[in-house]
Amino acid sequence: MSLYRTYRPQSFADVVGQEHIISTLETAVAQDKLSHAYLFAGQRGTGKTSVARILAKALLTRGVTDDALRRQIIRGVEEGSLVDLIEIDAASNRGIDDIRDLVEKIQFSPVAAAAKVYIIDEVHMLTREAFNALLKTLEEPPPYAYFILATTELQKIPATIQSRCQRYAFRQISDDDLIRRLQYIAMQEHIDVDREALRAMAHHAQGGMRDAIALLDQLRSLPKITETDVRERVGESAHGHVERIAAALESGDRQAIVDVVRTAEENGMAMDVLARQLLVSERSALHTTLERQEDPTRHLRTMDALLNTLRAVRNAPVPALALEAALLSLLCGSDPSSTPASPPANPARESRKSTPPAAAPARVEAPPDTTVRTEPKPAAILQAPELSAGELKRRWLDLLEAAKPPALRMSLKNGRIMLVEGTTVTLSFTSRFHRDRVAQKESLFALEHILEQMFKRRLRLECRVEEADAGLPDAPAVDLADAVAEVF
Repeated sequence: MSLYRTYRPQSFADVVGQEHIISTLETAVAQDKLSHAYLFAGQRGTGKTSVARILAKALLTRGVTDDALRRQIIRGVEEGSLVDLIEIDAASNRGIDDIRDLVEKIQFSPVAAAAKVYIIDEVHMLTREAFNALLKTLEEPPPYAYFILATTELQKIPATIQSRCQRYAFRQISDDDLIRRLQYIAMQEHIDVDREALRAMAHHAQGGMRDAIALLDQLRSLPKITETDVRERVGESAHGHVERIAAALESGDRQAIVDVVRTAEENGMAMDVLARQLLVSERSALHTTLERQEDPTRHLRTMDALLNTLRAVRNAPVPALALEAALLSLLCGSDPSSTPASPPANPARESRKSTPPAAAPARVEAPPDTTVRTEPKPAAILQAPELSAGELKRRWLDLLEAAKPPALRMSLKNGRIMLVEGTTVTLSFTSRFHRDRVAQKESLFALEHILEQMFKRRLRLECRVEEADAGLPDAPAVDLADAVAEVF
């Protein structure tokens, strides 16, 4: 049996790094003030499912006075054999038929325990129809039924579901807590391991207990585990890559950017994971900058670029190239001396910026008998470009470039052009936060003014939020080839 399963917490006292949650649940159990629905959210390996099973023991033995029966129920939970504890993986059972089957069976009373407990893991994977079917049961559950939902992506859970649950946010486990737990397991299993090796394991796990213990399990066959053994087998951690990239951005070292991304790619690191770690690092640096009352523009630009790159990385045929291009473009944008030598990514846009107004032609008097008088058309009509979704997407970068402040630009990048009908442009967003920021009166006025200058006509913007299960849209963005051309 793997070490993680052997040393999985079996009681609230065994749980590490989630004291804020454990103290609340222990008090609720002691005072018999338990809810019918819970929602556990946090990154993988932080103890969501383990705490769910421990809470299930308390719910299933609630009111059971027979000691033998209590022990039987607890053993059934630990072995996964109790019929009144139903664990569902929403990644494999995400459809409405699966939830309807659950709803039908929930009407049957418990068999052995005092309650029926449903643990739904990765609940964010359910379809919209499945969420709607589950919602009715969460509103009016049978008195013996309890639900514990677990997710790594809280933002994908509909607000209607969240509002009917008690929500608990599981934190990343600190390196010190991870090291203490690893040290305890090593002592129990007689594993010879250096303290620095334990620190390297904790650092690599990035706050996940399961990953840390799995790494110890992987190396336990060695006579003695050293820090070198850990680094040789897992490669450089995401944290190490982030530190090197941050230093390269600070110094303007383009070759270092290329080298770090290449090394991460060769080590098998997922580029979206690296991009997210960079975002976390930049956010921390931004907070420090704000505390010092310094200009945060550089950090906002970097975060803006990384947020926009995350979507491209997931869909790119070569994810490392998408991240590399984004990071290099940040350096090119911050180095004025490189601008003249770089070919323009959009010649039409550059020509609009640099071409001076043409001189008025000399007036030539026509003979009276040959003069043709024509009513001049308004300049706006002569110069107004075609208005279509395709043309607006082509000029999307112009709109983003002109949008101010950076916070508005960041939110605008979250949206995509959904419809162009007449003089109304409809934008859709995956986030209500970004939709609301763009939909503010002053923001809409500024963006509509920019569009009026671009298309020589008055346009109206409408902002909408996409459905929760629609996934990430293909936001209008510069073609990857253009991005690379802009870098070089």
